[in-house]
Amino acid sequence: MTGKVPVVAITWVARLAGLAAVVSVLVPIGRRNLRGHIAEWLELPQDATTAAAAVVLVTGVLLVLLAAGLRRRKRRAWQLAVATCVLLSVSHIGLKHAAGAGIVSAALLVALLLTRRHFVALPDPVTGRWRAVRVFVQLLLAGLVINFVLLSASSHSVVEPMSFRDKLVHSALALAGVSGPAVFHQDWLDTLTAAVGLLFGLGAVLVAAYFLLRSAEPAPNLPDSDVERLRELIDAHGERDSLGYFALRPDKFAVFSRSGKAALTYRPIAGVAVCSADPLGDSEAWPGAIEEYLEVCRRHGWVPAVLGCSELGATVWARFGLDVLEIGDEAIVDTETFTLDGRIMRGVRQAVSRTKRAGYKVLVRKAEELTHEEMSELAALAANWRGTDTERGFAMALGRIGDAGSVLVTAEQGGRVRGLLQFVPWGEHGLSLDVMRRDRAADNGVNELMISELLTAAKDHGIRHVSLNFAAFRAVLEQGRRIGAGPVARLTANVIGFFSKWIQIETLYRFNAKFQPRWLPRYLVYPGVRELPRVGLAVFEAEGLGGRSPRLLKVLHR
Repeated sequence: MTGKVPVVAITWVARLAGLAAVVSVLVPIGRRNLRGHIAEWLELPQDATTAAAAVVLVTGVLLVLLAAGLRRRKRRAWQLAVATCVLLSVSHIGLKHAAGAGIVSAALLVALLLTRRHFVALPDPVTGRWRAVRVFVQLLLAGLVINFVLLSASSHSVVEPMSFRDKLVHSALALAGVSGPAVFHQDWLDTLTAAVGLLFGLGAVLVAAYFLLRSAEPAPNLPDSDVERLRELIDAHGERDSLGYFALRPDKFAVFSRSGKAALTYRPIAGVAVCSADPLGDSEAWPGAIEEYLEVCRRHGWVPAVLGCSELGATVWARFGLDVLEIGDEAIVDTETFTLDGRIMRGVRQAVSRTKRAGYKVLVRKAEELTHEEMSELAALAANWRGTDTERGFAMALGRIGDAGSVLVTAEQGGRVRGLLQFVPWGEHGLSLDVMRRDRAADNGVNELMISELLTAAKDHGIRHVSLNFAAFRAVLEQGRRIGAGPVARLTANVIGFFSKWIQIETLYRFNAKFQPRWLPRYLVYPGVRELPRVGLAVFEAEGLGGRSPRLLKVLHR
């Protein structure tokens, strides 16, 4: 990628310059000898030197924070880094022991100016700028008011009487680490007001910088016009990918190729634009959609990533210089060959017979056959049985119930619904499992009963194949559980089994394997090993397995 080397170099120099500035103030020798020869020659007051040290400390930390934005080529990060280098270079004039850090800052300033054309990523398109200003002002006012109250409430034995103006001036100067006109009789109040002022002053700068630099993450929004275009592509090419219909999730954005023959959907999460499955439409037009998506990522400084693409999709993505990692397999059952007969299906057959004897009956219906009241009841039951506040799933979950064309399977006992499955369309001859919920008090085997009844009924309605759950790391688990598996394979399988207690990795694999499916590998696409941890965290959050809290996300999307 053009400009990658200078951007990486500037990123590291920014980190080193920021750390050098912070160390220059925090090390003991620096604190004992802040005042330099230039400051003495200019006859600057001691307070000016102290203020310069405070500026160096704040801007040093800020420069370290800016390095992340510089690495993603963010324009706003470049602008702030230039201003920060100017402040650092000027502030170092009065600090004797920090000349080296000042020279590094000046050199970084020159390098930034020479490479400005590489920093083109757009800033936060939501409300980052005004939120930064608001937080900055709020924190400064908070520190100012607290110190003003402290000075006003203290007795004359602690601090000399002061006018309103002097209290205000002293409180304001404390925010920059500078002494004001107050005369203290007891050191504790002097120390307290200085600490409060410096804390709120530093906090105002750093928190405001966070809001200015945080990765653009607009609230998810899929306009009706985009939905219609996506549906047209799904109708024309829906048979190719079992996960295509999940592109219609409402928490995504869509980008189309210039020809309009292909599209893909993505969601920005913590600086990563996570796509799901393969692009929609004509596979010959996929590169055009991918190019448009990568251009969006470049403009916003997002990391591109794809979760759950097929082998064909992974091949196309790899042509754009991205790495590919196999992350598991999708279970697909061919209805023409499915049967409950035979020794290998004994476990499923017994579960089905047991639940039928317990009085369970299964209904298989299209969404259009249910009334509004019935659909609302099923949606409420599904939400209640979910067990968590977060809706899990991204690549293989629609996030709603009752779309036209979807198939709902319910298990009833004594007229009461005890289990629910929803399948979404996979072209004209397939279905993909979306929702699988059951009453926790229901008998074991209810899910096996519903899936078996659906597979049995599907072949009579022209459904040839049904996609079940995704089994993460299936090949690794299967290899590690074999007799004679090597120590590395066994250890890896055991580690995955341990985490399955919380994420149900091995449990889903074992459940899927009961139905004797064929396995379709699915892949994760990412820019490189350096970005893999960031991509992994974004994927976990997208799937509802962890990440930032919903309350924090509401703040980010305002």
